[in-house]
Amino acid sequence: MTDTSPPARKPARPFFSSGPCAKPPGWSPEKLATESLGRSHRSKLGKARLAHCIDLIRDVLEVPETHLIGIVPGSDTGAVEMAMWTMLGQRPVTTIAWESFGEGWVTDALKQLKIDPTVIRADYGQLPDLAQVDWSHDVVFTWNGTTSGVRVPDGDWIASDREGLSIADATSAVFAQDIAWDKTDVLTFSWQKVLGGEGAHGVLILGPRAVERLESYTPAWPLPKVFRLTKGGKLIDGIFRGETINTPSMLAVEDAIFALEWGKSLGGLSAMKARADANAAALDKLVQDRDWLGHLAADPASRSNTSVCLTVEGADTDFIKKFAALLEQHEAAYDIAGYRDAPPGLRIWCGATVDAADIEALGPWLDWAWAELS
Repeated sequence: MTDTSPPARKPARPFFSSGPCAKPPGWSPEKLATESLGRSHRSKLGKARLAHCIDLIRDVLEVPETHLIGIVPGSDTGAVEMAMWTMLGQRPVTTIAWESFGEGWVTDALKQLKIDPTVIRADYGQLPDLAQVDWSHDVVFTWNGTTSGVRVPDGDWIASDREGLSIADATSAVFAQDIAWDKTDVLTFSWQKVLGGEGAHGVLILGPRAVERLESYTPAWPLPKVFRLTKGGKLIDGIFRGETINTPSMLAVEDAIFALEWGKSLGGLSAMKARADANAAALDKLVQDRDWLGHLAADPASRSNTSVCLTVEGADTDFIKKFAALLEQHEAAYDIAGYRDAPPGLRIWCGATVDAADIEALGPWLDWAWAELS
């Protein structure tokens, strides 16, 4: 290593993890409402707080009244699995993968549900040719590939006259990117991404065509209790009013409510998207100013504004581990190593709960770590 001094100024909040992500600015546990803690989630108060959380999601995310919102077990993964296990199997299925989480849904469709899906793939950093998609199929995809930093640029590629369902894992897209709700039959996310909330709970949003599928189709395989969305051929609509399938953490619910109220206080969805865009722009400037850094997602049109993945010249996995550990040791940046299945590189969260000033302050620290290890 060279004998260089670390920068004097550190990011005020060095939380750049891509999940769980940075808490909203100003967050502290003392600011959370506690009246629901120690109470039953089925009490009048408990159900009211769950319903309030759902109402805030609809308000801040601008979910149309045509779509239902439910809080479900198992984080975003649980919500995606619930959609796949309850709705797939009626018609052919296409799964689209350009990073590890999309590849996970391929595996579930192929090896667990055994429905022999059509698989459309692209390498990390690339977006597949979406024109290949046959919309007579149900289609499962990630709106934003968290582990590759590649997103779909919009919803134009989704057919308006589709016969199948569009099922979008949008956990690192919501509250930061535009969602085409008229093109989205099922959307899932978790609080622990763009809201900076806690994990363990997922959010499942269903459009009218998804509800119709649930009420008209019974899959061939048995469904665990935590996946069941219908009873007697009818949607269990209480799930979408805050009557959760199993016991939620009311502390996590209150934490999500805090984050949603913070987002609303900023000016709602447009303000949250603007913060993510500003953060991504600040990080892009750092990349443009350094010839040893690059974007894994080469095309700006499909580059994420949340989970931004960077290449590091000549870096292997061992180098990246040392690089991230050095910054963590100096409390300059936490959890910025790329995902374990992705090409070696850095991944820096730029969602709305991060401050652009902290992205800017990160630049000299990246330089310092590079100089120390190169």
